[in-house]
Amino acid sequence: MTSTSRPDTASSVIAPLDTPPRNPWARSIGSLIFVSRWLQAPLYIGLIVAQLVYVVVFMVELWHLIDGVIHDISHLDEAVIMLAVLGLIDVVMIANLLIMVIIGGYETFVSRINVDGHPDQPEWLSHVNANVLKVKLAMAIIGISSIHLLKTFIEVGGMSERGISTDGEKYTPTGVLWQVVIHMVFIVSAVALAWIDRMSQQTLAKAHAQPTH
Repeated sequence: MTSTSRPDTASSVIAPLDTPPRNPWARSIGSLIFVSRWLQAPLYIGLIVAQLVYVVVFMVELWHLIDGVIHDISHLDEAVIMLAVLGLIDVVMIANLLIMVIIGGYETFVSRINVDGHPDQPEWLSHVNANVLKVKLAMAIIGISSIHLLKTFIEVGGMSERGISTDGEKYTPTGVLWQVVIHMVFIVSAVALAWIDRMSQQTLAKAHAQPTH
């Protein structure tokens, strides 16, 4: 009787195709492109300098407010003080925006900062990515726009149809309307970015939840 030989189990397994070695030029170009991310580091250092400028602006505005109150304490105008305080808040919110761009952008696009476990680590830095950074920047822009819009509403309290001039600035009903429209566009954009980020997270969660065969 002729016996049929069965192929060995180990030899019957198809070996994976060996990946061809990469071209040295391709490796060099890839390494160069990866290292080029450090070109953004001077940009973030420049933003730190810009934040220092905003610190100086804040201190100057604060001194003007204190000086005005001390020299004319008997005739304090609540509206003037409110506008000055809103200006200070505006500077602070822009500084917060700079911090988010500096830390979040550097962490996302350049290199890890490695501050895990530090007591002063920002809460949002632990899960920062490009989408989260976009949403937070959009929310910061809405806050800044709200401050400017509130300042405009205070200035145009007695505005007529021809407009009103305050501190050398001209306010008209059409200009105020456009400010409101632009503010609403910022809000809609932030909601859209948040919705896109939520949809991408749900899609990623479903992909991880699918059983692997």
